[in-house]
Amino acid sequence: MPQLLLELFSEEIPARMQAQAARDLERMARERLAAEGLLPEALKTFAGPRRLTLVAEGLPAAQSDRHEERKGPRVGAPDQAIDGFLRSTGLTREQLTERDGVWFAHIHKPGRPTPEIVAEMVDAIVRGFPWPKSMTWGRGTLRWVRPLKRILCVFDREVVPFSIDGIDSGDVGEGHRFMGDAQPFRARDFDEYADGLARHFVVLDPEERKERIMDAARTLTFARNVELVEDEGLLAEVSGLAEWPTPILGDMDPDFLDLPPEVIRTSMRTHQKYFAVRDPQTGFLVPHFVTVANIEAADGGKAIAAGNAKVLSARLSDARFFWDEDRKIRLADRLETLKGVTFHARLGTMYERVERIAALAAELAPYVRDDGITRAKAIEAARLCKADLVTGMVGEFPELQGVMGGYYAEKEELDPEVVDAIRHHYRPQGPNDAVPVQSVAATVALADKLDTLVSFFAIDEKPTGSRDPYALRRAALGVIRIILQSRTRLPLKRFASDDLLAFFADRLKVLLREQGERHDLVDAVFALGDDDLVRIVSRVEALSQFLATDDGANLLAGYKRAVNILKAEEKKGPLPEGDPAEMAGAPPEEAELANWIGHVELEVGKALSKEDFAAAMLELANLRAPVDAFFDKVLVNSDVPAERENRLRLLVKVRDAMGRVADFSQVTG
Repeated sequence: MPQLLLELFSEEIPARMQAQAARDLERMARERLAAEGLLPEALKTFAGPRRLTLVAEGLPAAQSDRHEERKGPRVGAPDQAIDGFLRSTGLTREQLTERDGVWFAHIHKPGRPTPEIVAEMVDAIVRGFPWPKSMTWGRGTLRWVRPLKRILCVFDREVVPFSIDGIDSGDVGEGHRFMGDAQPFRARDFDEYADGLARHFVVLDPEERKERIMDAARTLTFARNVELVEDEGLLAEVSGLAEWPTPILGDMDPDFLDLPPEVIRTSMRTHQKYFAVRDPQTGFLVPHFVTVANIEAADGGKAIAAGNAKVLSARLSDARFFWDEDRKIRLADRLETLKGVTFHARLGTMYERVERIAALAAELAPYVRDDGITRAKAIEAARLCKADLVTGMVGEFPELQGVMGGYYAEKEELDPEVVDAIRHHYRPQGPNDAVPVQSVAATVALADKLDTLVSFFAIDEKPTGSRDPYALRRAALGVIRIILQSRTRLPLKRFASDDLLAFFADRLKVLLREQGERHDLVDAVFALGDDDLVRIVSRVEALSQFLATDDGANLLAGYKRAVNILKAEEKKGPLPEGDPAEMAGAPPEEAELANWIGHVELEVGKALSKEDFAAAMLELANLRAPVDAFFDKVLVNSDVPAERENRLRLLVKVRDAMGRVADFSQVTG
């Protein structure tokens, strides 16, 4: 079947926009084709520095004829309603049909040629493309990320004719801006197009560009017995900057290696888009870098490397200036400056935030590690953890906040645990980031994140849907991960409001679900009102293992049967209270269950006091057989009131004994 090829060629598209632009192009094309009944067998898009490309396989030559039945007003409706319906369908009253007292319109639409539909689709896509930022140029009204230069659009090897703001469609593509003969080439299908780009020094597929960069960079560094410092984010960016990416190994001034390695890497990455290079044996940086050019230079890239080295030296000279100047002022002496830094209009200054973090750290420290030394160090680290925000280095490289504070604290010869806490108090900043394990660092990190959460919840700035401008979800997950990894027995109710506790519960469910646990089990444990995350997770794990057994699954069924009976009885009036009594002539199954309930209540209590939740579940498992036998042989709703009340008391005991471990009514299994 015919193939559709579309290329939208423009001036440079920012690298950060390219991946989403490819996704948007695919989505918009699929939606518009599907609306016309055209479903391609395959559709793929590509994005690069100067072009968006789409190829769709298996489209029909023309749209199928379509027949639509549309329901109208009732027979006898006012003429105004019927006339409006006729206008919307394009029919006359004689062409309507009547069924069950209602007018129906039968509309036949002959299928249109696919090129006609494609022309309309491309026009709509171009005019409605959701660029984060766009511009107009010349005297036109068309908006595009950068000036749109050319549109290649062919279907079944023929040009799809249309024009958008004076840009006519065609079958001509354009290669690299500088390399080759720079002459346009003709392309009537994707094979010709891809071949033409390759001949004109353009790598179309962004994944292929990434592979080309990494393969060449690894080869260059291996030849010098050094190793590339891999960086996925930087790789994604530089692959969007060059159509013919050509890595070049350059040399930097080795005198700059006495700067913190994070400073060197950040300067390379942020300002120059260079990859750092290290010694594979020691892991230390070496005086080299890898830059990605957009051309194959005649001298093998020597001039490019030399020029880039000069620029890097200038950048690192600036960094050295900040490094030297920042160390002239102690972190403690910078605190006053934080009074002039606004944290949030409704939450005060950064100085006030530091005071809150220090106060929280003082309260949290005994839970993380109950000794006065940890508490004193945590308070010191908390008071200094934001001081680097007013340093020159962090002003230049905001992503180094915390890291630079750690270096400056180290140079001041502060306690190593205080240094570690300042350096790592932002951790974890994402699901793959490490959690601070040292007790002072864990305390300050908890205090920092809890202050963020408590403060923004207090002013009702909570996440809504996909909107989370203050990264509160990330902060809550950070708190949870620190607590669980450090085994901190923190009573969250002491620090969090009810809505924040619910937020923690939701984030814990997300975390445990990613680890394979069921969210309903988290609900079943949270329903007990516990706020100790370590204990909650232990309960969830034990509950999950218990319900995976036959005893657990069958006991859950028995529990739900008992609860349903009790709910039905509660509608009639209060349930009987007290312990079940010994009834003369009671069935043995009733007496057996009463005996087991007494034993299980005692043993479950002992297990729970030791927080041995697995043992508590094993004790509950002893109820399975007597509960099954009870429901099999005993009639709860006896005609004898005393028997009925006694048996209801027995079911209340079963429900309450199991309810000490978890709220089994929340379990969906």
